[in-house]
Amino acid sequence: MRRVVVTGLGAVTPLGNDVASTWRAALAGESGVDFIRAFDASEYPVRIAAEVKDFDANSVASPKEVRKLDRNVLLALAAAREAVDDAALNGFDPARVGIVFGSAIGGFLGIMEQSEVLRERGPDRISPNFLPNVLVDSASGQLAISLGIRGPNYAVVSACATGSHAVGEAAELIRRGDADAVLAGGTEACMHPLILAGFCAMRGLVAEEEDPARASRPFDATRAGFVMGEGACVLVLEELDAARARGAEIYAEVLGYGASNDAHHMAQPDPESVGVSEMMRAALRRAGVEPERVGYINAHGTSTPLGDAAETKAIKDVFGDHAYELAVSSTKSMMGHTFGAAGAIEAAMCVLALRHGMLPPTINYREPDPACDLDYVPNAARPAQVDVALSNAMGLGGHNGCVLVGRFDDAK
Repeated sequence: MRRVVVTGLGAVTPLGNDVASTWRAALAGESGVDFIRAFDASEYPVRIAAEVKDFDANSVASPKEVRKLDRNVLLALAAAREAVDDAALNGFDPARVGIVFGSAIGGFLGIMEQSEVLRERGPDRISPNFLPNVLVDSASGQLAISLGIRGPNYAVVSACATGSHAVGEAAELIRRGDADAVLAGGTEACMHPLILAGFCAMRGLVAEEEDPARASRPFDATRAGFVMGEGACVLVLEELDAARARGAEIYAEVLGYGASNDAHHMAQPDPESVGVSEMMRAALRRAGVEPERVGYINAHGTSTPLGDAAETKAIKDVFGDHAYELAVSSTKSMMGHTFGAAGAIEAAMCVLALRHGMLPPTINYREPDPACDLDYVPNAARPAQVDVALSNAMGLGGHNGCVLVGRFDDAK
């Protein structure tokens, strides 16, 4: 099997508009959650979200492109350009570079904008750029156009597991020889009254009027729901020999990937966590990694009462006694839930944890829950030399995906 390594990272998140600022804020335990700025949410029962702040779309696209491209695509372009620059990706045959990049919702803001145009001004005023720029695969297509990448290109759509599946499937493209490098990740930008109202109707969100930064509290006994977020993340994956040949700096190795489905409920996790357990076991099995080698898990950890307990149970089912020795944290405590981007952002968090020997915390952890009794790296980052890390993601529809990454050993 061809070995796959990570040689570049790019991100735009509620904590920062690049990887360095995001990582710095995560280690500092800062929160990107605040009152919603994208629209007036004063009449909604929930008025908070984790938005990307001070994003300059003109830094990644021309004024003409900025006018026609959906926000989710612009965020994706920013993350992709940073990742490609970080990897110093050059000299490749464009047909041997691929893109696997997804979104849970895609160009929702563009859809709603043109819906208003149709309602107020009639069908003749709909933009000819409308449909090509609101598809879920618009981001993956635009990345190819902007970066001149002609290899395999497709969008993964699996709700909040999208980012994990994109990274995992990108690694598989390289392993089977269909590409030498792949840009992998996810994007989301759906801060809109209708999406907020929908999640309020589902009773999935937490309302926090006094201190928005305190709202997302995964694994805490008082957790009451998740926080909407937005962002994008791209990982540059490469075949090891190709990366070595060009002298690329290697962050980590992608060891394995697991995917499953709960087959239980469209919106609620299986309380027995069978699918999540199977997902993690599949990643370990495919990588040939013993459970005891995993030192850190970046959990899905959305801060919902059912979800956090179910994920904790799955971790204990898979890792047994070792579950109490490894560290588990949820960076959603700081970034909220970025939906289709979350799995990619959290895979990047694992890569950075391996590289820097630091584990990002679960902030807002105050009251232990008997159903969530693991080491959640509470409130403060922690130095730790970890050899293998796991990133978990679960989505509506029962979709599960995880990525297993390891410290790169050049001697192997």
